Amino acid sequence: MPHTPCPMKKIALFGTSADPPTAGHKTILSWLAQHFDYVAVWASDNPFKSHQTSLEHRSEMLLLIIQEINSPRQNLCLHPDLSSPRTVETVERAKLLWENAELTLVVGSDLVPQLSRWYKIQQLLEQVQLLVVPRPGYPPENLDLWKLRRMGADVAIASLSVPNVSSTSYRETGDLGALTPPIEAYINREHLYAWHEAQKRAQVAH
Repeated sequence: MPHTPCPMKKIALFGTSADPPTAGHKTILSWLAQHFDYVAVWASDNPFKSHQTSLEHRSEMLLLIIQEINSPRQNLCLHPDLSSPRTVETVERAKLLWENAELTLVVGSDLVPQLSRWYKIQQLLEQVQLLVVPRPGYPPENLDLWKLRRMGADVAIASLSVPNVSSTSYRETGDLGALTPPIEAYINREHLYAWHEAQKRAQVAH
């Protein structure tokens, strides 16, 4: 009987600032777990952003989100070894881990306008497909997508609806609706984020 080669594994690469991870991150990861053979997740330092919490804390919180989802296929996994400020380096590490896989880099629609300025973007686009996740308030602009495709990018738009919450709104206003209960508990336990400490001091003062 002739040998039948195994189909190429489709792997999603999802690095995120996760400062902190929100219910939106949970929705995205749940969707990715249903549409890919494997999903590699890590907390990242984005050179275009400032971060309030250490990479270690953000990585721990992402692990809590993965445990919350508890994917039946057990195909969601934290990969801190993939974290790098330069995504092209992340992809090179991923290619060493999964030699014959089809790699898809997952990015939020808020990042699309800056992609063309990423380090060695041309080299990056030659090695991965792009999947853009729509974020409320950041519709992917046709011009930005056109520029990426002109550079050779294979770009798709994910068909999911993400809750209108963000890490930024939590950091700036303390919007607890953005968080899942395990993340809120972790932040309380570890005394993370300046507004949280200020709120506690105000309560003590009264």
